[in-house]
Amino acid sequence: MADKVSEDELKPTPEYAQLDAEDESLARWKASLGIVPGASGGAATGPKLKLHSLSLVSATAPNGAVTLDLESGNAEAIKKDTLTIKEGVEYHVSFKFTVGQEVLSGLRFIQVVKRGGIPVDKTEAMIGSFSPRGEPYIKHLETEEAPSGMLARATYSVRSRLIDDDNQTLWDQSWSFKIAKDWAA
Repeated sequence: MADKVSEDELKPTPEYAQLDAEDESLARWKASLGIVPGASGGAATGPKLKLHSLSLVSATAPNGAVTLDLESGNAEAIKKDTLTIKEGVEYHVSFKFTVGQEVLSGLRFIQVVKRGGIPVDKTEAMIGSFSPRGEPYIKHLETEEAPSGMLARATYSVRSRLIDDDNQTLWDQSWSFKIAKDWAA
C-alpha cells in the first residue's frame, strides 16, 4: 500500500522553490508551475482557491456573456439569482479564479444540471494544475449548445464544484439558469 502524504509534510511554496535548486531540469519544471525563488505568489493565508465569477459566454449574449458574480460569497443569494440563456445558442462556461496558498494540482470541474430534481446533464472537465499568483486565472470549458424548443424552456438547477487531485472540494456552489426564447426574457 502506498504511503499517503500527510498535511504536516506539505511545505509552503517558497520552500519548494529552494529545494534542489542546483538541478536544472527540476528548476525548469518548478518554473513551469510558477514555483521560482523570490516569486510572490498568492495570499499566504486564506483559501486555496477563490472563485471570482462564473460566466456563460456567447457571441449572441448581451455584452458577450451572462455572469454570476461570486465575489459576495453569499451562497443563498447566488443560488436564487437565475441566469437567462437564449434557447439554441452556442455558449461555453468560463470562470475566473485566484490560487492562494499552494500549487493546486489536478483541478477538476464537475457540474450536474437538474430539471425538476431529475439530472439531465453532467459535465466533468480536467482544468489542470495552477500555482499561486496575484492575478486571476481565466479558464474556458468546451462549447455547448443550449437546448431549444418549448419543452426545453424551463428553469434548471445546477451544482458546480471544483475538486483537486486529493478529492478535496475547493468550491461548491448551487445556482440556476433559465432557458428562454431570448436573452432578456
